[in-house]
Amino acid sequence: MTEANSSQAESRGPKLRRTLTLWDLILYGIVVIQPTAPMSVFGVLDKHGRGHVVTSILIAMAAMLFTAISYGRMARAYPSAGSAFTYVGQEINPALGYITGWSMVMDYMLNPMICVIWISHMANLSVAQIPYWIWAIIVTLLFTGLNIVGVRTSARVNAGLATGMGVVILVFFVAAARFVFHTAHGAAFYTRPFFDPATFSWGTVLGGTSIAVLTYIGFDGISTLSEEVENPRRNILLATVFTCVAIGLLSAMEVYAAQLVNPTPDLSDKMVDTAFVVVAGQAWAPLLAIVGFTLVVANFGSGMGAMLGAARLLFGMGRSNALPKSFFGKIDAKSRIPRNNVIFVAALSLIGAFILTYDLGAQMLNFGALIAFMGVNLAAFMRYYVRAEKKTLGNLIPPVLGFLICLVLWIGLSRTAWIAGSIWMLTGIAYGAWRTRGFKAELVNFDIPAEDEA
Repeated sequence: MTEANSSQAESRGPKLRRTLTLWDLILYGIVVIQPTAPMSVFGVLDKHGRGHVVTSILIAMAAMLFTAISYGRMARAYPSAGSAFTYVGQEINPALGYITGWSMVMDYMLNPMICVIWISHMANLSVAQIPYWIWAIIVTLLFTGLNIVGVRTSARVNAGLATGMGVVILVFFVAAARFVFHTAHGAAFYTRPFFDPATFSWGTVLGGTSIAVLTYIGFDGISTLSEEVENPRRNILLATVFTCVAIGLLSAMEVYAAQLVNPTPDLSDKMVDTAFVVVAGQAWAPLLAIVGFTLVVANFGSGMGAMLGAARLLFGMGRSNALPKSFFGKIDAKSRIPRNNVIFVAALSLIGAFILTYDLGAQMLNFGALIAFMGVNLAAFMRYYVRAEKKTLGNLIPPVLGFLICLVLWIGLSRTAWIAGSIWMLTGIAYGAWRTRGFKAELVNFDIPAEDEA
C-alpha cells in the first residue's frame, strides 16, 4: 500500500464489519419484536376486539407488511446504518430526514428503557430483598456489556434466546392441545376466535387491530444493521418481510390456542396485562411460572437488540453530522462498533428507568416509531414510483397504504403520548435550528459508504 493510500484509509477511520448473515438478521428481528409479543397484550386485544384477537393479529400483519416492504426496498438503495433517517433525508429532504431520525431516536431510546423497567419490576417482585433500583442497574449493565463485545456475540445470544422462547411456546402449544382435546367441542368452537357472529363488528376488530400493530414494532431495527450485513441489498428486504410474516403467523397461533383454552378470560383491570399467563396456567399449572419467566427473557432480548439498533442509528446520524460527529460518529478502532453510542443509550435507559413508568414509555415509543414508518413509506413512494421511469402498481400500493395506515394509528394515539412526543420533537427541531443558525446552514451531510468499504 502506498503512503497516499495509507493516509486515505486512515482518514476514513475504522468501519463497521460485515459479518451478519440472512439468518442472523432474521433472528435479530424476531428477538427484538419477541416471539412472545402477543402474550403481554393478549388481554388488551381480547377486550378491545371482543374476542377477535386472531383476526386482529392477522390484519395487523398484512398492514405492517406494506411498511416492511418499503423498509426493505429502501435498504436496497441505501445499505446504511442510518435507516429511516437516511432514506427520508436522501429521497425527500435533509431537514425532514433529520426530523425522522430524531423521532427514531426517541423510539430506539425508549425500547431498551421500557425493557429495563419491566424486567426490573418483575425481578423485584420475585426477589424483593433486592430493591428495584439495583435490578435496574444490573439489567442495564448486562445490556451494555453484551452489546459492547460485538455484533457477532449478540447474534449468538439472539439464537439462544430465540431457541429458549421457541421451546416454551412449543410446550404451551402441546399443553393447550391436550387441554382442548380432552373436552368435546363442535366445529363452531374452533372458528369462533376468527369470527364470532355474536360479537363481531368491523369497528371493534379494527380497534383491536390498531393495538395489534404494536406487536410488530421493532422490525425496522433490521435496517439499522445494513452496514454489517452480507449482501445487504438482498438480505435486508428478505429478512424484514420474513420477520413480519413469521412473527404474525406465530402470534396468531399463540393467541388462537389461548382463546381455545379460555374463550372468555377474566379481563378485570388487574388481570388484563397477565391474561395470557393465567390462561397458560389453566392449560398446565407449571406454565404459570414458566411463561412469566419467558416474558422476562423476551424483554431482555428485545431490550438488548433495541440498544444495538439505537447505537447504530446514532452512529448514522453522527456520521452525517446531524449529531456531534466527534462523539456519535466515532467507531472504536479495536471492536469496530460505536462504543460511545452504546454507553450513551445505556445511561439514558438507566435514567429513564428511575423517572418513567412503563405505560408512558410505551406510548412515547409508538409516537416516534409511527413517524419513522410514515417517513419510510413516503421515501419509497418518491424513489420507486414518483421518480421511476416505469410506474407500476407494485411500487405504488405498498408505500401509500403503509403511510395511510400508520397515519391513522398515529392520529389515534393518546393525549399523553402526543404531549410527550411533541415536546421531544420540538426539542429536536430547536437543536437543529441552533446547529444551523436558523436553518441557514447545511444541517446534514450524508456520507454513505460503498458496500466494499465496510
